[in-house]
Amino acid sequence: MKKRSFLRLPWYLIPTIFALAWPTMLEQLMQTAVQYIDVAMVGSLGTEATAAVGSTTTVNWLIGSTVSALGVGFLAFVSRAMGAGEKETVKRISSQAVLAVLVCGVLFTSLTLGLSPFIPAWMQVDAGLRPLASRYFFVLYTPMLFRCATIIFGTLFRAVGDTKTPMLVGIAVNLINVVMNFFLIYPTRQADIFSLNLTIPGAGLGVVGAAIASALSFAVGGLILAIAFWRHSILSPKGYSIRPDREILGRCLKVAAPNALQGFGTSLGYVAFAAMVNSLGGVSTAAHTIANTVESAFYIPGYGMKTAAATLAGNAYGARDAKRLRELSRMILWIEVFLMVLSGGLLFLFAPSMMKLFSTDEQTIRLGATVLRMVALSEPFYGVSIIIEGIFQGLGRTGMPFVTNVIGMWGIRIVGTFICIHGCSMGLVSAWACMILHNLMLFAVFSIYFARGKWNPMRNEPRWN
Repeated sequence: MKKRSFLRLPWYLIPTIFALAWPTMLEQLMQTAVQYIDVAMVGSLGTEATAAVGSTTTVNWLIGSTVSALGVGFLAFVSRAMGAGEKETVKRISSQAVLAVLVCGVLFTSLTLGLSPFIPAWMQVDAGLRPLASRYFFVLYTPMLFRCATIIFGTLFRAVGDTKTPMLVGIAVNLINVVMNFFLIYPTRQADIFSLNLTIPGAGLGVVGAAIASALSFAVGGLILAIAFWRHSILSPKGYSIRPDREILGRCLKVAAPNALQGFGTSLGYVAFAAMVNSLGGVSTAAHTIANTVESAFYIPGYGMKTAAATLAGNAYGARDAKRLRELSRMILWIEVFLMVLSGGLLFLFAPSMMKLFSTDEQTIRLGATVLRMVALSEPFYGVSIIIEGIFQGLGRTGMPFVTNVIGMWGIRIVGTFICIHGCSMGLVSAWACMILHNLMLFAVFSIYFARGKWNPMRNEPRWN
């Protein structure tokens, strides 16, 4: 094998990679910015309000990741069909995506609304906060059908290389959310704007107002994206039946099932992890919630690149272009490491300042800044595993990530946190240390598996060597 060097990287792929990645990054940046604004607005109501909202965040991840996993099954199939030039197959897949949205929307609406009275108790939320947390969760998940449409249809747009449409819809959703927050969270108040004393109307609904604003924005976003999906020149399922297609669903579910189980298993782990953190009290819950929010902004480069990796890997596989897959893998990993070193360094430097954006409580700020600086050091390692998993998803190889993630989550993060908190009476810092150890394990296992090359379905073809 020829010796490879940094200078011999396939630099020509950079425009293609960033053409796919930047809209996703901008979309996630907007989502994170609005999440920051949400937390800051709710945080202005007090630590208890922040804790009530943050106490069910990991349940949100559990539901969202399960729906997203189904989208990954469609992504792998669509990106491969696009690479092979099979436009009719893409439309058949789209019709089955409509069916998936309807089934998931009805199923998860029933589950979330029915279980909303019990979830705060299962999450070990303080008894006094449970009624408020339950109302927030109920309202937030009322438009679950539209949320499913946003997730699954958005994935299909990205699979055909159209990352701008989901980005524009995401920006609109986030702007609606901010404006509605402004009027629904706070009561009617006076404000001085350009030397004018104005009366700003408000509903004064507090935490519930934040949930209503989010629910309305989700509904609008899902509706807009569904209309765009129906009109799209490549994806539109017009003229195709949404009755179950065994061939299409079978191939999609073969990829989606391990990814769904991974999403469910790891997100359930997040729920258990958050429940243990919630048991530490209001300050730890608030610090954990805010730190998670802050941290999410610094993963934007990683997840933007993951979208590009999955789509381009699937295209290369569909076109049977082993050389392009090899070069793509090398280039995108180098870009990811550079971006995550940069974002990790910024997070380490500005952790206290970022915490102060969301809280005025000194104890919460100190605790949150400590755990953020810890996780900042592990970001480049986690970034590598994100990209490798994206490549695997684009190729439909979701079995290995499923096993590795679930074992790491439950064998390292959850068991370790349980021992630290309940066995050794340690606090939030120890819980985040277990989380970081889990991320480092993913980096090690994914890197070794990737280096061996057995994951690649074209490894024996001449152009791969």
